[in-house]
Amino acid sequence: MIKADVVKKVAKRLGLKGKEALAVVDETIEAMKRVIIRHGRLEIRDFGIFQIKQRKPRVGRNPKDKVQYPIPLRRVVTFRMGKELKRESASSTHRKSSGPKTSQGNK
Repeated sequence: MIKADVVKKVAKRLGLKGKEALAVVDETIEAMKRVIIRHGRLEIRDFGIFQIKQRKPRVGRNPKDKVQYPIPLRRVVTFRMGKELKRESASSTHRKSSGPKTSQGNK
């Protein structure tokens, strides 16, 4: 599902025109981004927690030529599902994962 799909669902559910629903979705996303940036964390009960975490600097390695290079400290946004979302996603039959795809399984 992509943003356009979310906009269509919001428009249908709230009885809005496409542009109005787009404005609602855009403003919701912008508000979430502002909170995460300002406070480093956004918790939505039963849905989950968005949080900024700091990754330590480390040494990376090119697998082809084995050359090492430094990877600097960086900040990333993580998401942890809430209890309700975990429960609903576990019981959902919408989409089942067939596990990680490997080159061996695609013959």
